Amino acid sequence: MMALFIKHSSPQASNMPSSTKINTPETSSISRKKYPNEQELISNQPLQNYAPIDLKIINQFFPPDYAATGQLIEELAHNLKSFGKVDVFTSQPSYAFDRDDSPRLESHESLLVRRSQSARFWPQRIRGKAVAGAIFFVRTALHLLRNRDRRELVLLTTAPPFLPILGYLLSHICKIRYVCLLYDLYPDIAIELDVIKKHHLIARLWERFNRLTWKRAAAIIVLSESMKERILAKQPGIERKIVVIPSWVDSEQIFPRLKQDNWFAKEHGLVEPFTVLYSGNMGRCHDMETLFDAVVRLRKTPIRFVFIGSGEKRKDFQHRVDEMGLTNCLFLPYQPRENLPYSLTACDVSIVSISEGMEGLVAPSKLYSALASGRPIVSICPENSYLNEVFAAANCGVSVRNGDSQGLADYLYRLSQNPQLTQELGRSGRDYCRKNYTSEKIAQDYLRLFQSLASH
Repeated sequence: MMALFIKHSSPQASNMPSSTKINTPETSSISRKKYPNEQELISNQPLQNYAPIDLKIINQFFPPDYAATGQLIEELAHNLKSFGKVDVFTSQPSYAFDRDDSPRLESHESLLVRRSQSARFWPQRIRGKAVAGAIFFVRTALHLLRNRDRRELVLLTTAPPFLPILGYLLSHICKIRYVCLLYDLYPDIAIELDVIKKHHLIARLWERFNRLTWKRAAAIIVLSESMKERILAKQPGIERKIVVIPSWVDSEQIFPRLKQDNWFAKEHGLVEPFTVLYSGNMGRCHDMETLFDAVVRLRKTPIRFVFIGSGEKRKDFQHRVDEMGLTNCLFLPYQPRENLPYSLTACDVSIVSISEGMEGLVAPSKLYSALASGRPIVSICPENSYLNEVFAAANCGVSVRNGDSQGLADYLYRLSQNPQLTQELGRSGRDYCRKNYTSEKIAQDYLRLFQSLASH
């Protein structure tokens, strides 16, 4: 399966440095990760043995907003609606969108979606996001107080980041039972990014309320083992409440397509050149600096880089590309959901990145759609990132350390010269995805958790 490495004398690609880990078929195998304490909350009993669920999901974002958390919540809700009553409370599009509003009330069989008015104060700036999040927090509180039902289980996500605290507050007022779904860990991210200081009053209060919220929650869902470890370091003794359930992808919607048959690749001139794709948020939690340096190193090669999305770092990245006169980059906006099966497969390799210090604080959802696309993946991440374990098991590409732009450039050049290796890594990653990360499979884990909580 491993194609021969084609030696070359290109100054942009030297020998692979030791910090770049390559997963080969001889050294990795595909197996499902076993999550500690998974059996504590997620029962193996047949689903029909439980009563129907009565679930309310609270998330600030929901389609047609392009935010990744909203799209994941939509898929989860549709997968769960056949097993009981599912309500979603969200806001009008406010993160990334192409239309200003959506129906205030939507019904899809046993799924009901309610949208509050959104606040769009500087949506791409931290202060604007904080104000919009605070307004949604208040509107959610009013909604739950007006529509309280003690039989209902409330799923509170970290969109906005402080939303789970509402569960703790309302559990004293109207006795709601709530589950926390932690996509990100705050205030840790804000502290790591130097937005607030560790000993600032806001940070200390936030940490205090987090611990109270976690202790009172019916369950806590995290996306990675490292995130679980972070929480337990802050609040020991809640091991039995924490369940590790990763994100997922609809592998029937996202599947491998030949570039020559892909309208998106044709429209943007991506059929012929070897194309590297970064699709999604280019935020402060993502290592765009290592990627930029690799772009510079490969500027004299035929390799083309495509960036789809937005975020705090996109403007500076694009400015530096223009300033240096680089011609190997293409920047596109977030794509409508119906375009994703084509935009995600209009490449030859995908990039996933996490900044140094963000391990256990974030978990990039773009990993799963990249796996489903049948393309190799390169992750830029810290040495202790959970992504390294996924890559070793999936045999889908390599993990490159933060700052190792030479190793990243070397590997991308290597793939561009080895189409057989590129195809085999992409196929292996998709196989692993279909065994572990399909929306149907992960929804079953959520369903068993909610049904087991409902039975207590």
